[in-house]
Amino acid sequence: MRRSFSLRLSAFLGFVFLYAPILSLIIFSFNASKLVTVWGGFSTKWYAALLQDQQILDAAWVSLKVALMSATIATVIGTLASYALARFGRFPARMMLSGAVTAPLVMPEVIIGLSLLLLFVALESLVGWPAGRGVDTIVIAHATFGAAYATVVLGSRMGSLDRSLEEAAQDLGARPIRVFFDVTLPALAPALISAWLLVFTISLDDLVVASFVTGPGASTLPMVIFSKVRLGVSPEVNALATLIIVSISAVILIAAWQMQKSEAQSH
Repeated sequence: MRRSFSLRLSAFLGFVFLYAPILSLIIFSFNASKLVTVWGGFSTKWYAALLQDQQILDAAWVSLKVALMSATIATVIGTLASYALARFGRFPARMMLSGAVTAPLVMPEVIIGLSLLLLFVALESLVGWPAGRGVDTIVIAHATFGAAYATVVLGSRMGSLDRSLEEAAQDLGARPIRVFFDVTLPALAPALISAWLLVFTISLDDLVVASFVTGPGASTLPMVIFSKVRLGVSPEVNALATLIIVSISAVILIAAWQMQKSEAQSH
């Protein structure tokens, strides 16, 4: 009984430690006072002010656009890379491909951002592209390290697939490309969604790499938030964070409901 009580108390204190700051942030997003540490009454004016802040709205659109494109590109690259590593056995460039996949996972983001910045500067001086830095360079940078995460997620699923299904399709006369699209990809669907969402989240959250490879007029949302927080926490930032938390919580609840629904139907 004592052990059970201590475990429950530890779990409760752990959850309080993790979620009390988030709850405090949500509460103070409705604070009428401009001072985020002093309660001045209930108000929703900071949400209205947030919707009128063109800098934050533009940065949110840039972040969303970059995350959508980089997640899609990284998932495509990760699918091809994981398929090559899982199905082609030993080939001459296997060691190089494995190194390219694992390097971004362990390399500091500062090194990745600096190396990509030097690459873009060298390319601009040699071939004239990219002409400056902006959304395109951020997408390339995020897709570069996002492909590594996508390859790891998809590689674990690719290794556990039953190859007899692919072999049966080939025995029935299907060409390899037809087997890939009709058999392999549908079996990879859950991993594809997971990899895409992971890269999307990493891209949406990235600050360090984007700070190196961006230029004027292409500030992402984390960059704008960081610049605002450096001057002091603004109530608008609390409102923005609350909207993000609510959106993520809604997505998680919908996903959990769908999983429970599918499990109930399977039984």
